[in-house]
Amino acid sequence: MGLLWVNLLLVFTFSLLARYYAKPLYRTEYPIPIKPNPYFIFGALASLVTIAGLRSNIGDTYSYKYAYEFNDYTWDLILSEKDKGFGILQMLLQDYVSDDPQILIFVTALLTNALIVFVLYNYSRMIEISLYVYITGGLFLVSMNGIRQVLAAAIAFTAIHFLIKRNWMGYTLLIIGASFFHQSALILIPIYFIVQLKEWSKATFLMLTAAVLIVLGYEVFSELLFQAIEDTQYGHYRTFSEGGANKLRVVVAGVPLLIAFIGRKKFREISPHSNVIVNMSLLGFVFMLISTQNWIFARFSIYFELYQLLLISWIVKLFREKDGKFIYLGILVCYFIFYYYDSVIALNISYLSDYLIW
Repeated sequence: MGLLWVNLLLVFTFSLLARYYAKPLYRTEYPIPIKPNPYFIFGALASLVTIAGLRSNIGDTYSYKYAYEFNDYTWDLILSEKDKGFGILQMLLQDYVSDDPQILIFVTALLTNALIVFVLYNYSRMIEISLYVYITGGLFLVSMNGIRQVLAAAIAFTAIHFLIKRNWMGYTLLIIGASFFHQSALILIPIYFIVQLKEWSKATFLMLTAAVLIVLGYEVFSELLFQAIEDTQYGHYRTFSEGGANKLRVVVAGVPLLIAFIGRKKFREISPHSNVIVNMSLLGFVFMLISTQNWIFARFSIYFELYQLLLISWIVKLFREKDGKFIYLGILVCYFIFYYYDSVIALNISYLSDYLIW
């Protein structure tokens, strides 16, 4: 874990300096009133990419490296696979860069983290909080496990521009592009219409009620769902039996939403695009709540957790300056404790690298 702790320190320090040396923006079309210093943001990104890109373990890393080394990626092989975009990426790397499987790990880490940081750079109110929670909330670790899906989620995250501009065509095309890396991204296409609704409307509470009912009647819901998808690539999840997600994750996802609800009027005043951030975060909470019955639903929440990074960067500004400092400190302390519990106690993460020595 030593290098992961160093990474947390470096990323937070660089991103804090980026906001401290930010430039004010006076043009109203920008979603945030400041522009973080790009040089310090690059420092934070470099740390994220170095740690993620040079790892030799964590999650499915070994499986991805083995497949890259074992397979000869040709068009015949790519067309026989379900996520063709990822196959094309591997073919290009093999043909034009290197057969060393570490190059696949490094390039996917670079693409994933660069896209996420790019969106946070443009839409996060306090980018150091967003990047801090990206690590301590566990999503950075997830990016080193579900490589294809988090890459697809990072691509889909850039569609926030089209969500805000209400450009359905641009949004849909980008989501389709993301689906070539993981087909589950296609669930985001109908989400476009839900997100455009006013936050905390009747539809919002209907969605929460439906989630609670699904949890209470999960046996019936799961039977209907798995019957519907049994002939798809996800049909095998019927036999998935690893239990439900940690209920603590539901609390972690729910608290920022509760604060956003309490300060909803001010949120609308300081952020004209609060409905997109809140509704996407709320959908992530819904999937996380359902995942307490079956962990597989947590996979879908990945697409929405990225918006929770934006949400938490705005909630500090919902309080008076004096109280905001307390909330800011509270976020740092509470997420640090969660990170220690999740990574050290619950998962006992051990970071290994053939290139970085600690």
